[in-house]
Amino acid sequence: MSLIRKRAPLLLLEAVMLLLSLTVIVPFLIMIFGSLKTGLEATAFDLTLPVKWMWQNYKQAIVEGDMVRSFVNGAVITCAAVALNIVTTSMAAFIIARKNTRLSGFLYYFFFIGMIAPMQLIPTIRLFQSIELYGTYLSVILIYCSINMAFSIFLYTGFIRTTIPQALDEAAVLEGASLVRLFFGVVFPLLKPINLTILIIVFMNIWNDINIPLFFLSDPDKWTLPLSVYQFFGMFSGSSWNLVFANLVLTALPIIVLYLFCQRYIVSGLTAGAVK
Repeated sequence: MSLIRKRAPLLLLEAVMLLLSLTVIVPFLIMIFGSLKTGLEATAFDLTLPVKWMWQNYKQAIVEGDMVRSFVNGAVITCAAVALNIVTTSMAAFIIARKNTRLSGFLYYFFFIGMIAPMQLIPTIRLFQSIELYGTYLSVILIYCSINMAFSIFLYTGFIRTTIPQALDEAAVLEGASLVRLFFGVVFPLLKPINLTILIIVFMNIWNDINIPLFFLSDPDKWTLPLSVYQFFGMFSGSSWNLVFANLVLTALPIIVLYLFCQRYIVSGLTAGAVK
């Protein structure tokens, strides 16, 4: 009886979490099943299996939604922004973590404020217009790199301080390594766990975002996949929900696959510093 009483809170918590998970699982299943139904069946928004599996819905969604171009746009922007973010923030965090000065402490908290302060759209738009970058891929890449910079520096700094001993730096310097060679030859390879963690989290943040491309890419030909969903929804939401669901599934598929294969790196990267 005492064992049941001890486990009761845990069982109750598991039941609550299971119910909460249904708020995600049920709409997800409705979307998947609906993407394989006829237009009339999909309007029911239920969990019934399709009478006839309409796999051609995906082909039609790709063609009519111009998803190949949107996928390429999103891949270019996301990969470039993630790569730039990892390189710049890891270098900044290395200096902050190794320099025990007031300036490095100030910079650490200065970047930390970036996790709280909201982005100002109008001044940013005016800034890029003044330097003639508004509407370009580069403007969006720089914005994504900037808004994810604070989070990345926060994780990198903690990981470097707790995981990578400063004795490695001293040994490399004694061997004649320059600061650049020290970082890229010695330190950066040791950042693999946190590199993968930041890659996955920042990749998901950028890939799923709709606001930045909407405001900073005036040309629809440069829009990413989430924006193609926005456009596709306006075209077919009244009559062809099956095509809308197919479009949503294809848009979410890359990020789902990435997360399923790399989820263990998220936990290991976030906890490596704390454990060691």
